[in-house]
Amino acid sequence: MLLSSVRSAVEQLLLPAECLLCHALLNPRDADRLVCPVCRHRWKPVRAPWCARCGQPEPHFGPCRLCAAWPSALRSARSAVWLTDGAQHAVHALKYNGLARIADDLALAMGSLRPHTAGPSVLIPIPLAPRRLRQRGYNQSERLARALARMWRIPVIVDLLIRTRETPTQTALTPGTRLANVAGAFEMRNTELGMRNGTQGVNSAFRIPHSTMILVDDVFTTGATLAEAARALEQAGATTIHAITFARANIPDFT
Repeated sequence: MLLSSVRSAVEQLLLPAECLLCHALLNPRDADRLVCPVCRHRWKPVRAPWCARCGQPEPHFGPCRLCAAWPSALRSARSAVWLTDGAQHAVHALKYNGLARIADDLALAMGSLRPHTAGPSVLIPIPLAPRRLRQRGYNQSERLARALARMWRIPVIVDLLIRTRETPTQTALTPGTRLANVAGAFEMRNTELGMRNGTQGVNSAFRIPHSTMILVDDVFTTGATLAEAARALEQAGATTIHAITFARANIPDFT
């Protein structure tokens, strides 16, 4: 955490007090932001009507094909904005330009996505594979989760869910091959013993079974990654899981 604090301080010293997207000067009230209020307002919200479960805002006649194969514990997935124009530039800055501090701006747009739950909730960021984490220096989903945790005053659990293998980029994959690409890519870690649980001993590795799990990621495309992460949580005993992302990509036409 000390290294991330130093990184953030250096960014604030070296970067000009202007909007990353439109380069307008930021007023003193927004000087610690990277995206100005005008550009945040220009992000296109994802609005209903949508599938009640996966949040895909298209007309549905009969069961939704996008979320039909999701694990039963994954109750909903919602995204704040569409991955277009300025929103896409903001995600790129977070993931590839080393601007971890922009997660605070993205989290502001996600503030209304908090699921309504009767009991306690915890935020679970989608983990990166170790090699990609070393290359990037931080997990963008964790940065979003921590920003949301400060807003919502609920905890983040970083080490509970782990990625067991590197998965190729999903950009050019069809919805079906996306599911196959991430199959078995996540496991639960035993929070007391520091061990993976695999597919056995379900509840023995899960120390907060009554909490609602809220998965956090940067972009939703088909939901394959979120569904596979939820499957690992479900195998460990989770019964209520929701997922939220900053942006939602338009699904390409693979027909």
